[in-house]
Amino acid sequence: MLSQKSIRNKFALQLVLASATLIVIFSVILYNYIKISIYEDLTKELIQETTLLVKQYKSTNNPFAIDSFGHANANFSIKVVIRVDKPDKITFEQNREKNKNYLTVFYPFEKNRSSFLAVTKDISNTDKLLESILKNVMIINLSAIFLIIFNASLLSRMLIIPIHSLTTKLASMDENFFQSINTKNIPIEFLPLANSINHLVERIHHFVKYQKELFIGTAHELKTPLAVMKTKNEVTLLRPRENEKYIETIKQNNQIIDEMSKMISNILEIGRQEGAQFEQPITIDLIKFLQERANNFAILANQEKKIFKTDLQPTSYMMLIQPTLLIHVLQNFVQNAIKFTPQNGEIILQSIEEDQGLRISVIDSGIGIDESKDLFAPFKRYGDKSGAGLGLFLAKSAADALGGRIWLVNRTDTIGTIATLFLPSNTKKIIKK
Repeated sequence: MLSQKSIRNKFALQLVLASATLIVIFSVILYNYIKISIYEDLTKELIQETTLLVKQYKSTNNPFAIDSFGHANANFSIKVVIRVDKPDKITFEQNREKNKNYLTVFYPFEKNRSSFLAVTKDISNTDKLLESILKNVMIINLSAIFLIIFNASLLSRMLIIPIHSLTTKLASMDENFFQSINTKNIPIEFLPLANSINHLVERIHHFVKYQKELFIGTAHELKTPLAVMKTKNEVTLLRPRENEKYIETIKQNNQIIDEMSKMISNILEIGRQEGAQFEQPITIDLIKFLQERANNFAILANQEKKIFKTDLQPTSYMMLIQPTLLIHVLQNFVQNAIKFTPQNGEIILQSIEEDQGLRISVIDSGIGIDESKDLFAPFKRYGDKSGAGLGLFLAKSAADALGGRIWLVNRTDTIGTIATLFLPSNTKKIIKK
C-alpha cells in the first residue's frame, strides 16, 4: 500500500486516476458515437431500399416486383406482414437468431389493411466490426494508462528533485558552514521555501556570530578583572604594609567582584530569555499592557527625578504574544532612557498603529547615540555610564523571538534617542481587534 505520507506517491496516484478516468470517459463516448453512427447508416440504408421498393411496386402495381427485389438482393429478406394496432409509421426491430443479428424495418405498405413491408438485413458483420473496434479501444486505453503510469512516475520524480536538492544542501551545512541557497535555478513554486530557508540561514549566521562574540566577550570581560585582582594581591603581598592598605585592596577587589557578579547575572539572563522563548503565547490587549507597565516605569523615572509620559494609540490592540519577551525589550528601552536622560528630562512611551503592524517607541532626551556603531553587539558600551553591555543584545534577541525587529535612531527635533520595537501584523502572533 502506498504511504499516506509520500507526496510523490499521492501525486502520481492522483495523476494516474485522473488521466485514466478521462481516457475511459472519452473512449466510452467515442465508441458509442461510432456505434450510433454505424446504426444510423444502417437504418438510413434500409429506409432508402424500402422506399425504392415501395416506389417500384406502386409505379408498376406488380406484386412480383417485391419478390424479384428480394431475390436480387441476398442481404435483404423482404415480406409483407400484418401488424394490427401498430402505429402507422416506420419502426425498427433487432433480433438475434442462430448467433446472427438481424435488423428489420417495418414500412407502412397498405394502410387500410394494416400491412407493413418488413425488410430484414443481416448485421452480424457490423457487430463483429463493433467488437473489433471495442477491443482496439480497450487495447489503446490499456497502453495509454501504462504510459500515463510511466510518465506520472517520471513527472513526480522531477517535481521532488528541487526538494532533494534543498535537502542535500541543508544536510551539508553545519555550525561552521552556512551558505544561502541559490534561487536562480529553483522553480517558482519552491521559491517561498528557498527564501524561507535563506532567511533562516541568515538568522543562524547572526545567532552564531553573536554567540561567538558573547563567548569571546565573556572570557575577556571576566579575564581582565581577574588579572587586575591577582596583580593587586601580588603587589600588596610583596612586602608588609599597613592595615589600611590591605583593607583598601580588599575593598577594591570586592568592587571588582560585584561588577563581575553583575556581568554573570546578565549572562544568566540570556539563558532565562532563551527559556522565555518557549513560553506559551497568550492573547492580551497590548495598549492596556503598555499602560500598566508605564505606571511602574513612571515610578522608576520619578525616583531619578525624570518625567515619564505616555502617548498610546489606538485605544485597543489585541495580540497573541509572549509577555516575558516583550517585557525584556520594554525594560531595556526604558532603563537606558532613564540612565541617559538628565534630571528633569522627559521620557515618552509611544505606540502607533500602522498598516503593517504596531510600532512601540521609547523617546528620551539624553545624549543620543552613534548610529554608525553596532549597538546590538554584546559587551559594547557607549557613553559614560556603567553596565555590562548586554542590554540591547538581549533586547534584540527577544524581538527576534517575537517575530519583530528593533532599531535605534537619534531624534531630529532635539537631542535624544528613539528606541523602537515593531511587531508586524503579517505574523500569526498578531490578532487585531
